[in-house]
Amino acid sequence: MKKEQIKDTVQVPIHSGFGPLTTSQQVMGNRSLKGKTIIQTGGYSGIGREVTRVFAQSGATVIIPAHSVEKAKTALQGLPNIEIYEMDLIHPDSIDTFSKRFLASGRPLHILINGAGIMATPLRRDARGYELQFATNHLGHFQLTARLWPALKAAKSARVVVLSSFSHHMAAVNFEDPNFEHREYEKWNAYAQSKSANALFAVGLDKKARKYNVRAFALHPGIVPETDLGRDLKKEELPVLPRDEKGEPIRQRPGGIPLKTVEEGASTTVWCAVSEQLNGMGGVYCQDVDIAEAVQADSKSFSGVWPWAIDPFTAEKLWGLSEQLTGVKFLI
Repeated sequence: MKKEQIKDTVQVPIHSGFGPLTTSQQVMGNRSLKGKTIIQTGGYSGIGREVTRVFAQSGATVIIPAHSVEKAKTALQGLPNIEIYEMDLIHPDSIDTFSKRFLASGRPLHILINGAGIMATPLRRDARGYELQFATNHLGHFQLTARLWPALKAAKSARVVVLSSFSHHMAAVNFEDPNFEHREYEKWNAYAQSKSANALFAVGLDKKARKYNVRAFALHPGIVPETDLGRDLKKEELPVLPRDEKGEPIRQRPGGIPLKTVEEGASTTVWCAVSEQLNGMGGVYCQDVDIAEAVQADSKSFSGVWPWAIDPFTAEKLWGLSEQLTGVKFLI
């Protein structure tokens, strides 16, 4: 990626030519990523594994920080250009150890995918007492990105891609009680808060980092039933991707909410990471391989991004809270 002119990106679709059923391979096309270094959390399961496959087979070196190194090795066996190292997003020392190891290699970091996450878990806390979904989905990635900043800057042109979710519409970040210490815990509210934080992080990071030609994007990958993200949910809470008699997916649920295959769910991540259509852009929320529409908070739509997930003032407030909770000064 060459250095591009800095410009503000409007939260309006650009009509990319792709859509909900576009696959990750269709987005990648014949691009070569040879010489590029990519770090991707969550890169050995679900849509993350598909993103890893597409990147690796396009020539990039893909580095996977993994809670379970052995599980990652098994899942990624046979793929070229893969490096796997131990890291756990809820353990700050683990994040620092991984980051120091990478920085010591002297390599620039061209693409960082903050893709790992947990969803709708029972109330759990990390060793600091922080609610686990907020700690894993947002705070761990905030610290990781901060520690890897020298390598992103050194790339001269880099992108950070943060996986958010349409579920952000259910809750904004509660700055008075982000860790559910003084309010009743509700698993979907906690998940939604963490996903709003993911989107806001991209807004805040892009504003600060764009002068170094580092751009950030958040995205909703779609509803992808055939992953293990919903492992804490009851069977009746899980959507099922229906298939026809030939085994081909039927991608509509009652009510018109589209479901996606893993290959389709990975497409927007790949697009945000490599598409030339986004050159010079950043700080926006994407879905269905396009920039999403900004909608009002009372919208009944099943798509788009709510105001509290893209507000720059809220993003700056979250930045300060994240530095406070992690104890990490993000020096840009």
